[in-house]
Amino acid sequence: MFQEKNPQLNIHNTLFVARPGLIFILIALGLILVLWILGLELLRNIFILVFLFVVWFFRDPHRPTPPGSCGLSPADGRVIRILEDEKNPVNGQKATKVSIFMNIFSVHVNRAPISGIVKDQIYHRGTLVNASLDKASLNNERNILLLEDQSGRELAMVQIAGLIARRIVSWVRPGDSITRGERFGMIRFGSRVDLYLPPEAEVMVALGQNVQAGTTPIWQYPEAK
Repeated sequence: MFQEKNPQLNIHNTLFVARPGLIFILIALGLILVLWILGLELLRNIFILVFLFVVWFFRDPHRPTPPGSCGLSPADGRVIRILEDEKNPVNGQKATKVSIFMNIFSVHVNRAPISGIVKDQIYHRGTLVNASLDKASLNNERNILLLEDQSGRELAMVQIAGLIARRIVSWVRPGDSITRGERFGMIRFGSRVDLYLPPEAEVMVALGQNVQAGTTPIWQYPEAK
């Protein structure tokens, strides 16, 4: 289920976990308390492990945005595809596609790769396919954002939910301004983010490289050198 923007979540996060994870953390704590009262030690210990995993999954570390004009990674994970002569899924223009796969242990909070305007947003409910597969970009739950930078260039960013669960959280809408490195949403439990860059963009990462949301440079334009 798609979650619309919550203005309270689009501000600087002073917590150590992403706020959409608080409900899961509280549920796990409640179950631990009930099991402790009932004296069910084995189950209590199991849910303590569940609690620790949930806190780890929804962690949201503070990250200073590096200076410069390079486009940053929108997600933590590994670069699994770099494809030229692709099509931007919103405007149909020629694009270079960079896919970043987030495993279940990655930080799942997504950050804006550039400063600019959200020109369009398209959401598809989709099905459940392993996010590392090509068909996930067509079949899975996904949220497409068309961004325009200060020079008028457009790029698309696609949040794709993974196999285990469907839950894309987006805190922006068309017309919103975003700032490079700002949190704009998250995907729960294994997922992927695809970037569709203008063809003149020079990709700065390699296949298999691990990247970090809001800190790793992904591309630059020739005039920025």
